[in-house]
Amino acid sequence: MSTDPRRIVVVGNGIAGLTAAHTLREAGFDGELTIVGDERHPAYSRPALSKTLLLDEADLSSHHLPTPTHGATELLGVRATGLDLDRGRVRLSIGEELAYDRLVIATGSRARRLSNLPDELTLRGLDDALALRGRLASRPSVVVVGGGPLGMEIASGCLAAGCRVTLVSQGRPLVLQLGEHLAGVFTAAALECGLTVVETPGATLDRRDGTTRVVLDDGAVLEAELVVTAVGDVPNTEWLDGAGLTDAGVVPVDGRGLARPDIAAVGDLAAFPTPGGRRRVPLWTSAIEQSKVAAVALVRGEEAPTLSFQSYFWTEQFGLSLKAVGVLPASGEPEYVEGGPGGPALLRWPGAAVALNYRIPIPRLRRVLAA
Repeated sequence: MSTDPRRIVVVGNGIAGLTAAHTLREAGFDGELTIVGDERHPAYSRPALSKTLLLDEADLSSHHLPTPTHGATELLGVRATGLDLDRGRVRLSIGEELAYDRLVIATGSRARRLSNLPDELTLRGLDDALALRGRLASRPSVVVVGGGPLGMEIASGCLAAGCRVTLVSQGRPLVLQLGEHLAGVFTAAALECGLTVVETPGATLDRRDGTTRVVLDDGAVLEAELVVTAVGDVPNTEWLDGAGLTDAGVVPVDGRGLARPDIAAVGDLAAFPTPGGRRRVPLWTSAIEQSKVAAVALVRGEEAPTLSFQSYFWTEQFGLSLKAVGVLPASGEPEYVEGGPGGPALLRWPGAAVALNYRIPIPRLRRVLAA
């Protein structure tokens, strides 16, 4: 492997790939930089798709990011279809190959689906959000399957658009992600806004008489004009088949984000060392932090620092906003650092600090956790 890379290819044009490209330049790489992205759009803010874009009546710019300054050649609407490690080549859907000295794998993940039915909608990319936004204009009845943060944000947006919305959840919504206390706060707010919540051990989709239906574990059937599922994601690693970089569908990396000295893997498909073991953390801020560290490591090798990761998560739904640092779900009752029940509050659990409808800079929230 050359010690002075002149050609770096970044496969993936989401926030992980974008951050990696900018960081490579900041770290001193002045060679040929190429970004391959399977979406036709420039990089955008994925969290805005469910938090803001569905709610805007006229503003279609909430997902925009600042204009890139990395100076890379961008191949948009082009997929990576294979990787030849021996030759240092990325195969592309347009029938060409890209040579590299260093490679950043940042192809992210896609929405997990419950069926192959065309009427099963998911919200993962910008085109998904714009399509759903257009469908909500006629105020259809909606069933959202999935009681995690994304499902709840979609349900909130659909309600705000004037739709009648039912949410199907395995147990109380958000319990697995936030814990009983915070889940109770959000569920109460959702019910007050008019959301109908149906708890079930499982659900499937089928189609009868031209209508896509949600079939619950007990055989009950829910019908609506629109069915949206939010049941997790699947890392986009199929193009790496045969390269020996994946394990159980993810790309394991070291503490600097490297799968091997010349290849970094960052974002939703990367499993990196954490205090709880090697795992992937498919969050926006996680992708950014991983990419900054890995890009420096590609240029500077072992001189680069390792990743020091502290989880940060936020959500906005049903008139509530939450910012959290540390380990979730939070168990037990919180300590109220500031504020109190029923209003804006700064809360703390062992290992987690949470701002609930409470304006606070993230550095201060981290200090509250450390206190």
